[in-house]
Formats: sequence, C-alpha cells, structure tokens
Amino acid sequence: MLILSRPDGLYCQKGDFYIDPSRGVDRAVITHAHADHARRGSKHYLSSTASAPLLKRRLGRKISIQSLEYGVSVNIQGVKVSLHPAGHILGSSQVRLEYGGEIWVVSGDYKTCKDTTCTPFEPVACHTFISECTFGLPIFRWPSPEHEWQRILQWWQDNRDTDRTSVLKVYSLGKAQRVLQALKDVGSEILVHPSIMDLVPAYETQGIVFPPMQIADAKSVRKSKGKALVLTPTCNSMEAWMDEPESWQMMEISGWMQVRSPRRKRHLSCGFIVSDHADWDGLNQSIHATGASQVLLTHGDGILLMNWLKRKGLETRILKPDNTKKELGKN
Repeated sequence: MLILSRPDGLYCQKGDFYIDPSRGVDRAVITHAHADHARRGSKHYLSSTASAPLLKRRLGRKISIQSLEYGVSVNIQGVKVSLHPAGHILGSSQVRLEYGGEIWVVSGDYKTCKDTTCTPFEPVACHTFISECTFGLPIFRWPSPEHEWQRILQWWQDNRDTDRTSVLKVYSLGKAQRVLQALKDVGSEILVHPSIMDLVPAYETQGIVFPPMQIADAKSVRKSKGKALVLTPTCNSMEAWMDEPESWQMMEISGWMQVRSPRRKRHLSCGFIVSDHADWDGLNQSIHATGASQVLLTHGDGILLMNWLKRKGLETRILKPDNTKKELGKN
C-alpha cells in the first residue's frame, strides 16, 4: 500500500512523510488549517499557498513551511505529490500521490456545494481514494446555502424588531468567514469575536470581500442595544457579555443542526443547516467522479456508506490505524 494508517496519521512509507499527523513528525503534508488536521511540532510542513498564512497564524510564524499552488507537483523521495482543491475552507487541499504508476488521493475534508470563500472541489482521477465520511448517512442532505442565509437574515430582523441581540455560534475558521461573505451587502452592525477577526486578513489577501465589522466584547455588544449580529466560536460562552437572558438569542450554524440530538445537547431551540463537509449525495458523487476502484473511508461512522458503495461495485473499507507498524513512523 502506498499509504498506511498509523495512530499518528496517514503515512506514506515510500516518501517518509505523514498527511495531517496527530503529533509532530519530520515531514507533514497538511490538507487544511483546522486544528484536528494541522498540529504543532513538525520539523517541516507542506501545504497549499492559500493555506500557508493560516497555518502560520495557528502554528507559529517561524514554522518551516513549503507551499504549492494547486496542481503543481513536488518529488518527495520518488513520490510525486501535488495538492488539489477540496472546497472545504480557504486553502483546503486533496493530496495526490503517484508512485510506480499507482495513484492515491487523500481527500482531507471536502464539500461540493458553492462557497465563494474557497476554491471549489475538483475530482482527481485515481486508483485509490481516501474519503472523509463525517456525514456519511442518507439523512444528511443539505438545503441550499442561499435558503439558510435568508433564514439567518429573517431571524436577525425578527430579533432587531424586539431589541434582542442575535448571537450566532460558528466555527472560527471557515464557517465564520463564509457567513460574513454571504452577508457582505447587509449594511447592518456585525460584531465578531477576536479569534474570528484574527483570521480575516488571510482571506482578504485572497480577494474575499467582507462587510464592515467590529470586535465583539462586552462593551460593544451592550452598546449595540439589540441590533447587532454577533459571531462567536462554538466553544465560547457569551453569557458574561449579556444583560438579561431575554435580551439576546443564540443559534448555531452547522450540518449537525439537521438532527435533533446535537441541538438538545447545546440547549438550542433550532439552528441553521450549513456545513463545510459533503452530504450523502456529495460524498457519493465525489467518490464516483474519481474513477477509483478502491475507496477507504475515514473521519466518521462509514459502515453504511461502505456497504452502499460495495453494492455499487466499489471495493470499500474503513481505514483503521495499523498499530503493528507504528515504529515505521518514528524515523
């Protein structure tokens, strides 16, 4: 196999490098800058050109990083490596590896619906495709993003009419910028958490246009008197910035909002369904578009998708870590 699944990540033994390793290694190829894919401690990183500024902000400006434009290849110990658009967030990449006439593609995270804040997903022909399956169940079929943007605007307007502050919980990298870009022509007050604002310049250098916005803190939120839309990370609690509980309403935007249990867990009445991952149809369409004869599934409960693809004639299995060969990743 060209790629082995290790406890520390996907390992290419021929090239002696990892893809999205879970710890520091000698050489790491990074699909995108989310924290569960890009981690500190590696001696050298390889990423897309658009992803490099985000990685420096998150991992440190002094990291050793080589960046590639999409479609440009580099030779790593005889393995031809190139990066291709994944459509997940800014700079997100699929990793194509070619060695001895065999081609593998690691998808990273990806989505297939329209998103003007990143380069659209492009199927890459290969023999083996390693696909994420975060939302690999038929229940997950996304409404159009335009429909959800309109729902957000209506919710915000309803809250303004009753002098309630609208608090929208979003992932600070990717989802937040996608929401901001979709609302760029609103012309109303938008406040954003500092962790979100810190990532905006990397998008603006790529030509992404955002609406006017201010840093969100207790003073600015209270000063808005219930008119502002406040964007805050999903892990952040806003209660300390608010006055009476009835003076604000909080919602979340995520693919998980399509099912009830996550909403109950977060004590939310409802949410907006916009995901940066492919839904059931997107996964199936993307997998078949590669022409791969072998499909390996990661990042999700892929049992149902695996069985479905097998019925469609594809050799499919769930990729699990090979603990017996862990020592090969230590050199």
